[in-house]
Amino acid sequence: MILAAQLSDTHFDLSARNTERVAAVMGYLAELPRRPDVILVTGDLTDSGKPEQYAEARLALRSDIPVHVLPGNHDDRATLRTEFLGEPATTTPVNSAHRVGPLTVLMLDSSIPGEPSGRLDEDTYDWLRAALADAPADGPILLALHHPPKPLFSPIVDVIALADPGRLAAVVAGDTRIVGTLTGHAHSPIATTFAGKPMITCPSTASVLGGTWEVTPPHRVMDYAPDPAIALHVIDESFGLTTHFRTVAMGGWLSEPPA
Repeated sequence: MILAAQLSDTHFDLSARNTERVAAVMGYLAELPRRPDVILVTGDLTDSGKPEQYAEARLALRSDIPVHVLPGNHDDRATLRTEFLGEPATTTPVNSAHRVGPLTVLMLDSSIPGEPSGRLDEDTYDWLRAALADAPADGPILLALHHPPKPLFSPIVDVIALADPGRLAAVVAGDTRIVGTLTGHAHSPIATTFAGKPMITCPSTASVLGGTWEVTPPHRVMDYAPDPAIALHVIDESFGLTTHFRTVAMGGWLSEPPA
């Protein structure tokens, strides 16, 4: 099997709080009896795209497990490239392909510079077509992007989700190798389907965003009380996708129920 850990919406903001929460998650992953083969971070690494926030993220996410990232609406493409990836500064989409055994992970940049909503531009679709053509014909593929391509019953996120989701749906439905789509942005663990296949939205390590039955703007929107949470994706020998959501307790592990 392949085990892929997904973190999202870490929102590094130079506060000790968000850094400590990611440190707890990375420590949890490092100490697992069966560690992940890869760690995927699906956007909003930083809260406002500042160089020092990416420096903070780079240190906190350092691991001997491969870590791959994509931007969210709070990120800055050029600064992410220079300060996190060590690449020249450009504002072109930060798309990337990664092989994990037989699995191919295609990380798609759905960010729109200066806007909260998402879109996959023509350059990204050109890149995606080429990446799919280059992927093994008999191996599974996971797509990952920040903005969910379907409504999630979140009054905050649904209005700033992915534009023109039908175009991506045609790609997902049309390629039998694609086993699922991973997203962030919603700050909530969500399992649904997209184009007839699993779509998993990863919770945030920083906070929880309520559904339409919970949110009463402007005072009851984001909940900062819960512990950080992640998603753990298993790709089995038949290339099926199974996801476990895990809360990482800031107070540590208890092997016995409290008195």
